[in-house]
Amino acid sequence: MNDGPDLDPDATPEPGSTEPEPTQPIGAHAAAEERWAPPGGAPVGPRHSAGEPSAAEHVPAEPAPAAPPSAPLGTHSAETYPPPPPITQVIPPAAKSPARARPSGWVWPLVAALALVVGTVGGVLGGIGYSEWNDDPDTGPRASSPGSGVDYSDLNTQPPLEKPGSVARVAQEVLPSTVQIIAEFEGVEAGATGSGFVLDDQGHIVTNNHVVADAAENDGPIEIVDQDGNRQHATVVGRSPVYDLAVLHVAGGEDLAPASLGRSGPLRVGEPVVAIGAPLGLSSTVTSGIVSALNRPVTTGSTADDSSFINAIQTDAAINPGNSGGPLVNLQGQVVGVNSAIATNGGGSFDEEAGNIGVGFAIPVEQVVTTADQILETGEAQYPVIGARVQTGGPAQFDGATVDEVLENSPAEEAGLKDGDLITHVNGTRVTDGIGLIVAIRTHQPGETIEFTVERGEDQQTISVVLDGEVG
Repeated sequence: MNDGPDLDPDATPEPGSTEPEPTQPIGAHAAAEERWAPPGGAPVGPRHSAGEPSAAEHVPAEPAPAAPPSAPLGTHSAETYPPPPPITQVIPPAAKSPARARPSGWVWPLVAALALVVGTVGGVLGGIGYSEWNDDPDTGPRASSPGSGVDYSDLNTQPPLEKPGSVARVAQEVLPSTVQIIAEFEGVEAGATGSGFVLDDQGHIVTNNHVVADAAENDGPIEIVDQDGNRQHATVVGRSPVYDLAVLHVAGGEDLAPASLGRSGPLRVGEPVVAIGAPLGLSSTVTSGIVSALNRPVTTGSTADDSSFINAIQTDAAINPGNSGGPLVNLQGQVVGVNSAIATNGGGSFDEEAGNIGVGFAIPVEQVVTTADQILETGEAQYPVIGARVQTGGPAQFDGATVDEVLENSPAEEAGLKDGDLITHVNGTRVTDGIGLIVAIRTHQPGETIEFTVERGEDQQTISVVLDGEVG
């Protein structure tokens, strides 16, 4: 049977949350044969750029025709990752390339990467350290631990707007902190490959990994363009294909205005939000909408070995290719997420950009800050694993996540998980399939302990697992 992606600890969907929906990193094209699937599925979609070495990789399915593919829970080698549910294709960098055949199986809404020019996006999402955040919804993040690479108190130099509620006011505040990102790949300027926002007063920029991966891996130049049209060279501080995040640095960028950071935790469905970026190369573009759903399990990637799993904020604010890496902002003018993927209704190809249909997905700002902090401190990011493989493909599964294989000497084995176990809850929150389980795990951090509700035959039991960590 096929292996599947690793499970994440902190990404437990809230009660009532739906299954992940197929998505494509913004800028990726949906395969013509893809269509929306019935409710209950997890969004699946491609990311724009190639992931880093720690990204999960795909393992060919074993000769078990009827067996659904499974995902390794906590393993990262190419041999451990089977193809996730059908993933969408991403726009090739610069020159157009023929679309690759998509695996048969589940049919989900397509998820497209937001970058205009992208490669493949690798890895699986890690976890969000919600415990590091202040409970006051009116303030931004606080420093999480001694030695932290980012002083979050310095990031909140811009207080919430005095009179929230005006998109125009939000745009006025946040546009100076939003940049367009231009990269080169194989000597060809890719154009407006994506967006980003200023993280601090030291010239650091946050964007999606898939926006800069091809350029970073091929020593291609990267530039940022500010609101006034000024272009400045940027270097890559570090990238996390697993979380689809990257941190850039602009020498002499101390004059760039840092964005004010908020929290995604207090968000409510129906709350207004604003998306800012450079869709289709149109810099300083502002669109608005509402929070359509929270804790939406979404998987993106152009191939089985470059999938990322997101516990996403879903919004109907118009998000298109080029918006990747740009901020999703609340009406207090605070960043609450990073726009990363959109669902499409099919019919796209490498020759046609996937466009907005009102279903976009953003990485919660808590995860963004946790990952950026790790990158600034060590140059790399970590994500949690348990050392098991779970089914993520084949016939739709709604009763839980089936464990295909428990690896030797892994946290899963030490905790007592067995092959064939059905995991139905993570920390008391229901999961309905493998992708939901992976997302739930990856919202935690290595070293944390999580509880699985497990059905084994006629018996039900609770198993505690201490999460291990991998770089990615």
